[in-house]
This record gives sequence, C-alpha cells and structure tokens, in this order.
Amino acid sequence: MPWQQLKIQLQSDQIDALEPRLLANGAISISYLDAENQAIFQLEPGSTSLWDNSYLLCLFDKTADLEALLKWLKQHPSVINKRMLQVEVLEDQDWERSWMQDFKAMQFGDKLWICPSWQSPPDGNAINIMLDPGLAFGSGSHATTSMCLQWLAQAQLQGSEVIDYGCGSGVLAIAAALLGADRVYGVDNDPQAITATLDNSHRNNIDDAVLTACLPEALPQIQADLLLANILAEPLLQLAEKFSALLKPGGKIVLSGLLHEQADTVLNTYERWFVMDTPTVEMEWVRLSGTRFG
Repeated sequence: MPWQQLKIQLQSDQIDALEPRLLANGAISISYLDAENQAIFQLEPGSTSLWDNSYLLCLFDKTADLEALLKWLKQHPSVINKRMLQVEVLEDQDWERSWMQDFKAMQFGDKLWICPSWQSPPDGNAINIMLDPGLAFGSGSHATTSMCLQWLAQAQLQGSEVIDYGCGSGVLAIAAALLGADRVYGVDNDPQAITATLDNSHRNNIDDAVLTACLPEALPQIQADLLLANILAEPLLQLAEKFSALLKPGGKIVLSGLLHEQADTVLNTYERWFVMDTPTVEMEWVRLSGTRFG
C-alpha cells in the first residue's frame, strides 16, 4: 500500500525534542540523513553519532492526517527551512529488492572487487571480497576506504605481516589477506567491529591462522611490514609514535580518514618517523602513505 513520507531538516541536537511528537502523530519509522555532506565517525564504542544538520524522513500510513502536525512543525524553532517541509506519497514496492539494487560490485585496481552477497562477482578470476553494506563500518564505497583499497590492490603483500588499525568491518584486513599477506591483525576499540571483522573474514573463507581481530591492548608486540589506519585525524596524531613502533624499518604505513585541511598537520607529525609520499586526494579526502626510517 502507499505511504506518506515527511521530510524535516533540523539541528541534530533537537531530534530528541521532536521524535515523541512525530511518534504520537503516527510515525511508523524515522530515519536520519545527512543534510550538509558532513563526515561523521563513531567516537565512543557503542555510541551513535549524528551529523550537526540532519534530515528526518518520517513514514506515515497513507490515511494519516498530517495537517495539524505540519502546522506545529512550521512554528517549531528547531526546524530549518520551513518552506521545504514536504509530504511525499510513496507507492508500494518491494523495498528490500529496491534497496539491494542500489549496491553494485566495486572494482579497485585490476584484480580486486567487493561484491554484495546477492550478486555474482563480475570477474570470477579476480580477488573477490563478499561484503554486504550495513552497520559494518565500511564496505568500500566511501572515498577514505576506497583509497586504501586502491593502494592495497597495487601492493606486493605476499609473505607480509599486516595491521589494520581501526578495522571496522574488516574490509582492509580481508583485502590484505586475500592479496597474499601471511598474517593480518584487525584492531579496533569497539567489540562490535571485532565481531564484524571475524564474521566477514569467515564469510570470505579466510583461515583464523591468517586473520585475527582484537582490542588494542590484546595486539601482540610485533613489528609488521604494513600498517593501515582509516580513522580520525586526532587519533592518527595521538598514535603516530605507537604506529612507528609497530612497524619494522622499511615498513609501510597508509593513513586515511583525513579531510584536506587536516592532512598537513598529520603529514608533518609522521615525518618524524617516516619518509612520506605525495598525498593522494579524492574529493575532500586525503590518503597519506610512507616508509618507516631504516
């Protein structure tokens, strides 16, 4: 059956004030969307981060009378751009299949693909990571992850030891394992990420002897050949010396999760321990890489 969808733009710190009224007026579901193309990251384990400026997409039954609610919202001080308050009629469809159609296999370099489980890999002879989008903290679609996968796709990883620090879904760790690394450690301070990494590793038939995942304090005292960190700028700055100690002389480092205006500060910090390469830029995002001093 058809549904009514109400779209509201507001400051995210006002969401809690509006949600009870929306639910009381019959909202069946409330979804959040970014209103200003702002990047967000989970700052605390188990937390839910929101953009500063969000859209609420509220779904109502087709018979719901929304006139009084719209009048109230137009007078509410937290609602931004009240002229854009709109109700759209959504025709009934197979929502699950429609959602799935939005996600396609993605290629990185000549030999690496990420494929959702409901699609057959476009190239059966390539290295195919089977990974579904969702709360899995990274499926390769974001520029920060994509740039790391592009780097991995051209790297020589056979026989190497790799650390994926801030592993999230484990996509980078899995890619490293499938590209030939002998031992890969996924590290994250969120237990949900540890679970996701291990689950996704098993789905891709990677042996536990090749890839493991752990909290930072459980990481063995090793010196790896490669360390990947797709996290925030501030943690990258705080962890620079630790990262240098986790890499052997001549080891490689790849850093992502950086906005363009943050890159110089991080670059200058890491130059104390690494010979840094020319930054790689994609849209407003930057990837840094370098080699540990010998």
